[in-house]
Parts: sequence; C-alpha cells; structure tokens
Amino acid sequence: MTIVYRFGLVIALLALVVVFSLFAPAFLSVANFQSILFNHFAILSLVAVGMTLVVASGGIDLSIGTAVDMASLGYILLLAQDVPPAEAIAAGLLLALLVGVFNAGLIATLEIPPFLATLGTLFIGQSIQQLATDGGVPVYLIAGAPRPIFGLVDSARLWLVAVSLVATFAVMTYSPFGRKVLAFGIGPQVARYSGLSTKTLTLKVFLLSSLLAGVAGIILSSSVKSYAPLSGNAYLMDAIGATFLGTTLNATGRASIIGTLVGVLLLSVVKNGLLLLGVSFYWQQVVSGTLIFLVLAVSFSGKSAAH
Repeated sequence: MTIVYRFGLVIALLALVVVFSLFAPAFLSVANFQSILFNHFAILSLVAVGMTLVVASGGIDLSIGTAVDMASLGYILLLAQDVPPAEAIAAGLLLALLVGVFNAGLIATLEIPPFLATLGTLFIGQSIQQLATDGGVPVYLIAGAPRPIFGLVDSARLWLVAVSLVATFAVMTYSPFGRKVLAFGIGPQVARYSGLSTKTLTLKVFLLSSLLAGVAGIILSSSVKSYAPLSGNAYLMDAIGATFLGTTLNATGRASIIGTLVGVLLLSVVKNGLLLLGVSFYWQQVVSGTLIFLVLAVSFSGKSAAH
C-alpha cells in the first residue's frame, strides 16, 4: 500500500491511459498524443511550473493567469499597430513581468499576504483588460498581410516550452537561488534570521513565475492569432491543481517541478480523453476535480497512517 500512497498520481495517470485506450480508440493515435502536448500540456505546463515556484517559496499566485493575459494583450495590440514582432514579444513579456513586480511589491514591501495581494492584482488585471478592449471585446488579427511570427512561434512552441522548463528546473535544482527558495518556503522565519534577503527572493520568484506565464501568453495568442480577454484565467485552477497533485510525489509533500509536470500531464490526459468520449465541458470539470480530490486523499491518508 505504501507504493499506492506514494505514487498514486502516477498510478492514476496510467489507469486513465488504459481506460481511455479501451473506450476511445483514437486516444492512442500519434495525432492525438501530439494534440495533448501541443494544445493543453504546453501552455499549462508553463503556468503550472510558475505557480510551483511561488508555492515552493511558501506563497500562492492567484494572478498568474493575469500575467498570461497581459503578455497576450501587449503582444497582439502592438502587432495590430504593425509594430515589429520582436518588439511586440518583448513588450508582452515586459507587461507580464510588471505583474510579478507589482505582486512582489505588495508582498515584500507592504507585507500583504500572497493570497490577498495576488487576488487584488487579479481584479486590477481584469479591469485593465476590459478597459483596453472596450468591455472585453476580443482582438482578432485577420485583416492585412499574413504574420509569419504566428507560424514561427506556433511551430516552435514545444522547443520554447522545453527550453523554459529545463532552464527553470536547472535554476531551482542546482543554483543557490533554488536552495534559498526552498529554505524560505520551509521556514520563513529561519530564513530571515539566517540573513536571506526575503524581499529580493520574493521579487525574483514572482519575476520568474510571471516570465513563464508571459511566454505562455505569447504562445497562446500565436496559436489562435488573437487575444481574448481573461483567457489566461482559464489556466489558474488547473495550475493550482497540478501543483498540489505534484506534491504527492514528494515524501515531504513539497512542491516540485517534476511532480507538477506529471500533474499537468494527468489533467491534460483527462480533458483530452473525456473530449474524445463526448463528455460535456461542465462534466469534464467535475471529473477533473473529483480526480484531484481522490489522488490527494489517498496520498494524505497514506502519510497520516505512516505517522
């Protein structure tokens, strides 16, 4: 039973693969696996890993979807004004980083709890998007000459995601910064007494998290060739769910990048498999939520029994 408690997430993933393979023959096709990786996993993995960094530091980021949206907004609006693609991408990423700077300022300087600080940023971000788009009207880039940047970003999305995730994993695993983040998440008071600059650490964590979300926003808008207000918020709950699902693979219950990616893969497989079975979107949410509860319940019950 110890294996079930410790690796319940992996067992659930394998079980789902078997079930969907039996009841949805198209699930095992190469085209379908490409769809899973390209459509849901690629973008959610960036957002969820960004969330993982914040959770590992002892916080939470309810505005990470806002960083996705702000990057998308800046990128598409500037392209609509015929700004060169490189500058549009840079502006989009800068807007995403400003979300991280704002959060860090509220948390580190004003000492507002992360939950409340990022919740406020979420509300402000929603208002900014609605004001910038006349109440939430999507921005479509249909007229004018074709924009090769969309095809370039879309075709390179897996490389962009892979490089971003590998670089983040390397930083968090092998750099002093990563060790400081984990130390701060485990014992904030001890970290402060040890001389760690918690303000600087908070700023770096939120900047890195927002940067990953910004990359996700650029990829998202390039794939749909438009900007839809508040679309980034659709990834918020899945990012939180994947992050905490990933904690079940760690004996100490800490957030980890590898665990989060397995959680993202599980949620991506669930959404894809249920879609192939013709299950409605609303029931997909019910199934995903129930599955998260079951995996967490099995894991935590096993840890309680061990103690």
